[in-house]
Amino acid sequence: MKALIIGAGIGGMSAAAALKQQGIECDIFEAVKEIKPVGAALSIWSNGVKCMTHLGMGHIMDALGGPMHNLAYQDGFTGSVMTQFSLAPLVEAVGERPCPVSRADLQSQMIDHWGREKIQFGKRIEKVKQNETGVTAYFTDGSQASGDFMIAADGTHSAVRSHVLGYQTERRYAGYVNWNGLVDVDENIAPGDQWTTFVGEGKRVSIMPIANNRFYFFFDVPLPKGLEEDRSTVISDLKGYFKDWAEPVQILIDAIDAQATNRIEIHDIEPFDTFVKDNIALLGDAAHSTTPDIGQGGCSALEDAVVLGQCFAEARLITNTDIKNVLKSYEKKRHFRAKDLVLKARKRCDVTHGKDMQETQAWYDELRAEKGENIIAGLSNTILGGPLA
Repeated sequence: MKALIIGAGIGGMSAAAALKQQGIECDIFEAVKEIKPVGAALSIWSNGVKCMTHLGMGHIMDALGGPMHNLAYQDGFTGSVMTQFSLAPLVEAVGERPCPVSRADLQSQMIDHWGREKIQFGKRIEKVKQNETGVTAYFTDGSQASGDFMIAADGTHSAVRSHVLGYQTERRYAGYVNWNGLVDVDENIAPGDQWTTFVGEGKRVSIMPIANNRFYFFFDVPLPKGLEEDRSTVISDLKGYFKDWAEPVQILIDAIDAQATNRIEIHDIEPFDTFVKDNIALLGDAAHSTTPDIGQGGCSALEDAVVLGQCFAEARLITNTDIKNVLKSYEKKRHFRAKDLVLKARKRCDVTHGKDMQETQAWYDELRAEKGENIIAGLSNTILGGPLA
């Protein structure tokens, strides 16, 4: 039995690992000739770390995960601490630590774990066709490949999604721009073992520790879509948006390498319930493109892969119809959870970024009274909703 995996990102590589565990041959096709991940890093929360371990890649998280032991919110203007607490109770409650990681390093090590030479790069999918015996992918270079089924993990701009859904989806602008990158750890910016977030005016500056003594940083600013800004203006743009903010924020801006900083207009896609059409299944951002506001985008792709593997493990495959039933089982088990995470992220996005400033101010007031229990309870609830709780 052969699966065609479209995309060698986190979703595609985790799907391949899950299917390999079930003895299924996988051919992996990646559109770009050279992997250049969008975004400097990402937070893999405990549910995602559990998935990586389940898929045989826990050692990657051990190597890449930063020492994020505490969490704090600080006032963006004064720098005063609004709330600060240990994440140890979270780890105890869910049975695993969270791991902020370099996105490039994570994807690279997942590819190396599979075997870089086994992946076909420069294969951008153009169309797909299905029949009773399987599925064929047609690529823009004129080549094609056939298999028993396809897992389309080709991202938020998925070329396969419209074939599965029967219509083109529209990306929804979430209302803010995100700048992100990496800098060396500097305790004048934030403690090296803490996720620190400065908030104010619906804006956010966040710093997470990752491996090799580095901080992952991101700046969020509510802005109209389509402003003409680029790497040449990163420093001046951020100094303008955060002119009167606290000294650690200014130190961070001065430490940034503008040429290595990403600027992204944040979008999501209205959740849909259909992940599968016959022998093709969507996975990861192709199935549930979300904003990064609860840190569950990568985790949700990993969960997809685990559930996909579980569905094949539970089945006794004999015919092509059996594959379709397995993929439908995957869809049934994943679409409610995936939709919930997208909508939770959207709700958090609106509060964090000042869609209603009265509501955002109320959240700031709540943070000043927070002892950690409520935030940890919310994180635990999200994490324990995964397939490996």
